[in-house]
Amino acid sequence: MSLPSVYQNKFAEKLTILNDRGQGVLVRIYNIKKVGAGYHPSLGHPTMCHHHMASPPSPSLRHPATLFPMSLHAGCPPLCHPTLSVPSVPLQQHLGPVHKDKGDIVRVLGPFYHSFLDVLEFRDHVYELLNTIDASQCFFDIHVNYDFTKSYLDLVVTYVSLVLLLARTEDRRLLIGMYHCAHEMSHGTSDPSFARLGQMVLEYDHPLKKLTEEFGPHTKAVTSALLSLHFLFARRNQGAEQWRNDQLLSLLSTAGTMLSPASSDTMACEYLSLEVMERWILMGFLVCPGALGSSPQCLELWRLALQGSLYITLLRDEALQVHKVTEELLSSFKGYGKRVADVKECKEHAVAHSGSLHRGRRAYLRGAVRELEALLEDQPGLLGPKALFVFMALSFCRDEVSWLVRHAEHVTKTKTPEDFADNHIAELLFHMEQLRSLVRRQVGVLQRYHIQYLARFDALVLSEVIQNLSVCPEEESIILSSFVSSLSALSIKEVDDKEQFDFTPLRLDWFRLQAYTSVAKASLPLGSNPDVGRIMNLIVFHTKLLDSLEELLAEASDLSDLCFYPRPVEKMFVATMEEPSMLRYSIAFPLLCSHFSRCVHPMCPEEYPHLKAIALGLCNKFLEEMARQASACVMDACAEQHNLSEQLLPKHCASTVSKARNKKTPKQPAKKGEPERDKPGAESQRKDRTLTTNMDKLHLTLAELSLSLNHVPNFTVFEHTVTPAEYLSSHLETRFTKAIVAMAGYSQATQEVARPSEGLVGLSAYVTFIQSLGQFVGLDTGRIIRSVPLQQTQPRDAAGEQTLTTIYTNWYLEALLRQASTGAIVLAPALQAFTTVPREGEPPFSAAEFSDVSEMRALAELIGPYGMKFLSDNLMWHVASQVTELKKLVNENMDTLVQLRSSSCKPEQMAALLPRLTSAENVLKRMTIIGEILSFRAMAQQGLREV
Repeated sequence: MSLPSVYQNKFAEKLTILNDRGQGVLVRIYNIKKVGAGYHPSLGHPTMCHHHMASPPSPSLRHPATLFPMSLHAGCPPLCHPTLSVPSVPLQQHLGPVHKDKGDIVRVLGPFYHSFLDVLEFRDHVYELLNTIDASQCFFDIHVNYDFTKSYLDLVVTYVSLVLLLARTEDRRLLIGMYHCAHEMSHGTSDPSFARLGQMVLEYDHPLKKLTEEFGPHTKAVTSALLSLHFLFARRNQGAEQWRNDQLLSLLSTAGTMLSPASSDTMACEYLSLEVMERWILMGFLVCPGALGSSPQCLELWRLALQGSLYITLLRDEALQVHKVTEELLSSFKGYGKRVADVKECKEHAVAHSGSLHRGRRAYLRGAVRELEALLEDQPGLLGPKALFVFMALSFCRDEVSWLVRHAEHVTKTKTPEDFADNHIAELLFHMEQLRSLVRRQVGVLQRYHIQYLARFDALVLSEVIQNLSVCPEEESIILSSFVSSLSALSIKEVDDKEQFDFTPLRLDWFRLQAYTSVAKASLPLGSNPDVGRIMNLIVFHTKLLDSLEELLAEASDLSDLCFYPRPVEKMFVATMEEPSMLRYSIAFPLLCSHFSRCVHPMCPEEYPHLKAIALGLCNKFLEEMARQASACVMDACAEQHNLSEQLLPKHCASTVSKARNKKTPKQPAKKGEPERDKPGAESQRKDRTLTTNMDKLHLTLAELSLSLNHVPNFTVFEHTVTPAEYLSSHLETRFTKAIVAMAGYSQATQEVARPSEGLVGLSAYVTFIQSLGQFVGLDTGRIIRSVPLQQTQPRDAAGEQTLTTIYTNWYLEALLRQASTGAIVLAPALQAFTTVPREGEPPFSAAEFSDVSEMRALAELIGPYGMKFLSDNLMWHVASQVTELKKLVNENMDTLVQLRSSSCKPEQMAALLPRLTSAENVLKRMTIIGEILSFRAMAQQGLREV
């Protein structure tokens, strides 16, 4: 085939565009299917939707049943068979409700209908391209023309996934029929594409049978592409024991070659997803079952792929139960009895061994990736020669995480549930994030190394390969020579000057050249000159390290599909939080949410708010739980410190003094039931360090959670900046506030409260411990210590709850001063305190213990100047109310008082007038109350001045 005619086929351009377009159409059909099921995947279960939704779903995301009355649906079934002719009787007579709302139906169902038209259009283009590729008898080899082979297999799998997903969309007929009916009523004619669209929908009622018919002519091309995977898939699909023997991903096993560049004849194949290859093989042979009997290699490859997974991905959380589907399809064909038996055998093997296989891989990867990350973190210069190892590690980890989540969601009945749960998955996720972060931080190292590699090695090797070609036509020679020129011109100065690299044209030219040289009778057949493909694949990888690092990271480690598996991800997080050794890696789950923005496809922008809501919702849930546990640890440790401080209070020394005094007297038999009390400080004496105390456990847990929460200062989730440490600060402030109030021990019913001095000791213990956290928790402890106690100086805290100021103000007014007004408590000026009068019915507390000088000072320290002002204002309000009552008494006795005043020099009249005064005792009582309140206020003010 001549080169100009091959140019016209534009295989590279069409494969690139159709693969991207196919993904967009897949996402739209997926969206329609999920909406039809009554919920959107990113919103979780229907009953939970509104918790995370930022806004109500747009009309294009709502099910028809929620948009139109059931009367419309009742009239639509005859139209659901798209090939039915339009009734001769006017449609309005049969479908009055549809006619009435035809404008709304066309407007709302238009996006759905046109999405189905996109499927039809996509199918037409795929048909055309696959037929052209068959006619050109293209050569496929994943090791040589990697981009061409990968794009071809991607297109096949995308198309098969789209057809299977379309068949799962239950409302496809209803949507198409209702739209067609409304469209005809509005425009007086059918949509031109309706007949073909209806025919397509009918054909795919049994999708796999139709697909096997469609792919019959393409079996040879698909099989040749799949067979090129045989060696690669067998090499990559190994168990952990083989990995261990090969020292996979280990730089230390061959320390002598540590500085040698990690290279391969098949660079991109080394980090090509095993899950992707598995999907290519299983779906490829699913639609081309005839190939299984044509070659033992095909059969071996197919059986090997069937043994690795029970479910393979169609899109996001839509999975294919591959053994069941394959068995049902092959059973419907004659002569496939042996293949059906193979499927059953492979299913039994997968059920029995796939879980343990992947569990072993994850265990190996945890250690290997931990070692790799530690070594590269210590010596980032190794990133240059060993960059390939990083992307291999990321790809292997991504495959295992994806496998686990997919099977945890879809495998509901199993005898070995431990195969689909992993308490240590957080460590794997964490090291993935560490490697990604390391690559981003050391981009300069990668660029400086590989720009020299491209100019001084790759360009020279490519030039040598070109010179050794037996045949090199002019067109191909010009293209390959331009590659050499472009690479040779590269200079390290471009990196130093921070110039932006763009090798996209070079890679696209190479893709085109792969297509041109992979057709039959090509003037430069790539299959006969594999060295060109191998060196160019190496060059493509090196150029991506210069200009497409983020795309390369996404290709190797994108976990955005986990956005659609909220339940298993949450279960894994819960398991992580229950495993003490995994707490330090728990930040991996919030960081995972930063991947989810890659789920959005330009062809389905209406998903954006919902995907954003689920990502932020999950991230918030994870960080809230981490902060909750960390703050609980802090408060428990504070409570322990408080208890230790309490043991040193003077009131606890009475028993010690009593024992010391009794030693001087003859020993008396110990009373039964009196436990020996430990002396303060006994908790620090330990004969065996392996014995852990509660404080040890709290410190360990807190240290692990602090490492996690302070791992990154912030990160971005859907354009929102998230600061993990702020979650802990917020929780600590809330808990600290509650703890301070709880220390007061106030009971309104019994009027019990802790002495201010005891409350101050407790507060000091809490503050001291929280201050000590500042160094290793990475918190702004100063802000917490300033903010929370300051709130206690106000009548209400930030949450509107009562504070120490309110509690102690109420207690002194309602308990102490009220008892003073009854005479049960009196002021003792010599003691500068109130004291309790010993008699029956005396108050349940000692007034002196709450009102002496030390307690007033403690109260002033506890509630501060603002709190003391609030107390003083309340005291003066009560004084004012007593004065008001006194005024009333004066008014009642005004006449008598006037006469008494005028008769002050007449003893006889005074003696006669005095008995006429009423409520004399009431006056004395109120004056006493005023005196007591003012005396207490003076004592409180004196305490404030002294501190």
